[in-house]
Amino acid sequence: MIAETVCSAVSAAGLGIAAVTAYRKRFLAAARIAAYALVPVGLVMTGVVGWLADTAFSPTAWAGFAVLAAAWLLFMTVRAVERRGGGTRKERKAAARAAQREAVAPTASAPSLSQGSRPAARPATTPRASGAGDDFSDIEAILKKHGI
Repeated sequence: MIAETVCSAVSAAGLGIAAVTAYRKRFLAAARIAAYALVPVGLVMTGVVGWLADTAFSPTAWAGFAVLAAAWLLFMTVRAVERRGGGTRKERKAAARAAQREAVAPTASAPSLSQGSRPAARPATTPRASGAGDDFSDIEAILKKHGI
């Protein structure tokens, strides 16, 4: 009962302010103030104010809000953990498989030549007696290819 009286008083005061504003020839502002002033009376007439008053003093309603808050908190915690941990279990498994496939590049030893580049000239070196010299020539070729 008190809530309805307060809402009616707020609406009456708002309509009074709107009338004064319209008297000062600020009609758009007066119309906006009148619109805001009619909202509390509309809420009382539709029963929203009574429902809010019943909800505010109901322990069951507050327990329901607590359950909703706990669900929201749990949902946000799960989202934060998923973002930090790399997603769901399915996404982590897919990422692990992709990383395992990319760990060994099958064409890593084959040189890649683009159209505009020409093969590097082999430096004239003295032949080595052991077979270990071939390994070093491969390494030298790779280093020269990368400009090192």
